[in-house]
Amino acid sequence: MTDEILVFGASQRTGLETVKMLRGRGDKVRAFVRPSSDCSGLDELGVEYATGNVLDAESVDGAVGAGNIRAIVCTIGGSRTEPRPDVDGAHNIVNAALHHGVQRIVLVTAIGAGDSRAAINDNVWKFLGPVLELKTLAEACLSDSALDWTILRPGGMGSEPATGTAIKTEDHAVMGMIQRADLAALIIDCLDDDQTIGRIYHTIDPEAKEQAPLQRGEQLQAGTSKP
Repeated sequence: MTDEILVFGASQRTGLETVKMLRGRGDKVRAFVRPSSDCSGLDELGVEYATGNVLDAESVDGAVGAGNIRAIVCTIGGSRTEPRPDVDGAHNIVNAALHHGVQRIVLVTAIGAGDSRAAINDNVWKFLGPVLELKTLAEACLSDSALDWTILRPGGMGSEPATGTAIKTEDHAVMGMIQRADLAALIIDCLDDDQTIGRIYHTIDPEAKEQAPLQRGEQLQAGTSKP
């Protein structure tokens, strides 16, 4: 059986872009989606589906155990106004990976999490601080595990076509914009490169002309985070 890559958050945004690229190069993909998810973007890509809720440990464990999974990608977002998928979901995914012997995980969080607090505008922290604190806990859950992990932190994200000029850097003071399609390409680069294991990268496009909202300190909607 061909090894599969299991993608959480696969039905939209960065997760969907990642699935498109993986399928485009011939990888077998299993998409974890909620029963209410709009899967129209996935239906023509030839993916397998695992249906459940990332907050439900049993359905996550079933998804990880159902296929011959060689790696997991997690792009789930979250909000402080709803249950905490950033933390509880990450915890369920890590536990399921350990249970079924899946070593490789790439997790997408956000600039401002962990040791990158100083990279965002103080005004932004007033709105997104609680969410970024949850992402910090999610990062710790993964990095404290015995898994082969990589963490990617984007800043501002757009949905335009890939530019091909985005980079990943271990300079945790860096902030910038990135297109989701470029972030997806960096996720796949990490899956392919064992040298990225155990590392945390900021993902930006140094050629982007626009500043990320997290730099400008705009009045963002309180408590939302959607990779």
